[in-house]
Amino acid sequence: MRFLLDMPVSPELAGWLRQQGHDAEHACALGLERASDRELLARALDENRVVITADTDFPHLLALSGAQAPGVVLFRGGDYTAEEMVELLARVLNAMPEDTLTRSVCVVDRRRIRHRLLPLR
Repeated sequence: MRFLLDMPVSPELAGWLRQQGHDAEHACALGLERASDRELLARALDENRVVITADTDFPHLLALSGAQAPGVVLFRGGDYTAEEMVELLARVLNAMPEDTLTRSVCVVDRRRIRHRLLPLR
């Protein structure tokens, strides 16, 4: 699977994802540290990537646009260490089929995983 990690997410998560066999890029490594959320969504859509973020604006933008992609994994519920993000993302990847994750907003916190298929209404 292909991922684009937003600035609030630890770059270590991209390394872990690559170790798991995924194609993962952090916004900073791509020179996108100042890119807007809309620009990151457009890049993810162009490259068939799922956005991983802690920024609640992404689901809002997808809802406003009626977009059917890209998928978003949203970390909610506080500041997470890189290790916590790895643990939570591992839970998401184990629980969600790829075809669902690439067309959903998946909200994850320390207690649960929730998802809604795109487009959001």
